[in-house]
Amino acid sequence: MSEIRKRTTLQILTEPFQALKNKVFAKLYLAQTISLIGDAFTWVGLALLAYQLDKNRSPSILATALTLRVTAFIIFSPFAGVLADKVDRKKILYVTHFIRMAIVCCLPFISAEWHIYVLVFLLNVFNAFFTPTYRAVIPQIIEGKYYREAVGLSTATYQLLGILGPALAGIMAIWLGAREIFFVDAVSFIVAAFLILAIPRQELQKGVTAEAQQSHNTWADVIKGIRLLFGNKILRFALSIEFVSAIAGAMILVNTISHIKNGLHLDNKYYGWVMAAFGIGAAIAAFVSGSLDKSKTRAVSLISGSLVLGITICFANFAPLSLLLLLWLLAGLGQSLAEMPSETLIAENIDSADQGKVYGSHFAFSHLWWAITYPIAGFVGTRFPQKDFLYGGLLTLIVAIVAILIFKTSLKLIKI
Repeated sequence: MSEIRKRTTLQILTEPFQALKNKVFAKLYLAQTISLIGDAFTWVGLALLAYQLDKNRSPSILATALTLRVTAFIIFSPFAGVLADKVDRKKILYVTHFIRMAIVCCLPFISAEWHIYVLVFLLNVFNAFFTPTYRAVIPQIIEGKYYREAVGLSTATYQLLGILGPALAGIMAIWLGAREIFFVDAVSFIVAAFLILAIPRQELQKGVTAEAQQSHNTWADVIKGIRLLFGNKILRFALSIEFVSAIAGAMILVNTISHIKNGLHLDNKYYGWVMAAFGIGAAIAAFVSGSLDKSKTRAVSLISGSLVLGITICFANFAPLSLLLLLWLLAGLGQSLAEMPSETLIAENIDSADQGKVYGSHFAFSHLWWAITYPIAGFVGTRFPQKDFLYGGLLTLIVAIVAILIFKTSLKLIKI
């Protein structure tokens, strides 16, 4: 029995890597990983640059830059999804890398605050074109039985590099200098672009139909992507749970630093530990979710993730550091469980010819949720600093329960 249990555990830990047997996915995954490392360099470099420009206003500068980032996603992602169904996907993937490389190379020469805003906005316009295309390609190039593992591996890598990437970037900034690390970032885009160039074009064009390519009404296609996203009950429920996740996630990202500094009276290193626990929890859930019992429905992941998020942050205001670390680990698990199913549900419920449109619309609306919840988190944290997580957790649970009640008839349809 113990041998079977050991073998099962080993299978759970190694199964996500089975997706890398697909050489096309392996190259795309490696390109994405290298790009994510570059992204960490970008944001660490921008934080240092903002401090150099105006140390008193650096938080405001970074907050504005993040707002512009989300704005670029909201505006351009639906159009990017339409293009992913019409034009050469390989060209979108490598051209966006080279353009972002050129923009990043401009960052070391910034001398004014508005330079940051312009370049960050442009950088994320092209990021908005890359990501929906990347997501639309994955279900076409990889076998169905490994699709969840591929998504889980990509998501886990994203979460882990969110923890390790800034640390590596910080070390490089000390060694090379705050402005010079942007050139390392540029090199990462070049390497990733050449990995994409090594993939045969026909592999990346799978699922693209002649009918979609011949459509010239871009705005109508954007509307179609939004209509397909919200017209499907299963996807509407998944998107509502992503809003729930955004409420809790915004509370964590916006108010954790204040709680650590003012609530627990600890220094910055403890903030790093707590946020690392959150990232590790998210990575663990993403990594193993595709390998767990596949007889269960996706609804279990969506519902349990939203409830875990709400419950864990409710107790944060009253928890010592040791318990807060555990709570944020669980919150990370909950966020991955609440957000991951959407990507695979789109692949399973939308025709291949329209998946690019829907991935683009989904990318835009999922970021719109964050644009809405960031100000809510800021208001709650400022108005109720002693009970911000309690109120944020209660709001998360209320919205989650409302979503479950509204869409309860659709839940039985959400299957693995």
